[in-house]
Amino acid sequence: MDSTRTYAVQKTEEQWREELSAEEYAVLRRAGTERPFTGEYNDTKTQGVYSCRACGAELFRSDTKFDSHCGWPSFYEPSAKDNVELIEDRTMGMKRVEVRCATCGSHLGHVFDDAPQTPTGDRFCMNSVSLRLESEDS
Repeated sequence: MDSTRTYAVQKTEEQWREELSAEEYAVLRRAGTERPFTGEYNDTKTQGVYSCRACGAELFRSDTKFDSHCGWPSFYEPSAKDNVELIEDRTMGMKRVEVRCATCGSHLGHVFDDAPQTPTGDRFCMNSVSLRLESEDS
């Protein structure tokens, strides 16, 4: 990852490769994107807490998840502002805002200000493979 920030959870690329599946590594550590409408949490209505699949840090709560019909799970705000890091992303010929885990620096997805139906107007468009849902029933 190319961030100059120091994260609480630090591992070598070799350690990340050993701990994550190939798909998880491609998305979380190489800023890849899973195919739309294929992610485990795209249509999930389960109540609970979404954490970073790489380090376990809390990121989002299900009460901020909404149906954005974009193909990826979407939330209108993180559970705490300092749980995520927002970074300007000028790849792919466009200007976007990348969302990373503030604890380990892993790529989660992007945030867009195109959700007027939400209290914040934001759509945190996340990759399911970047997240792990712990159900309130567990």
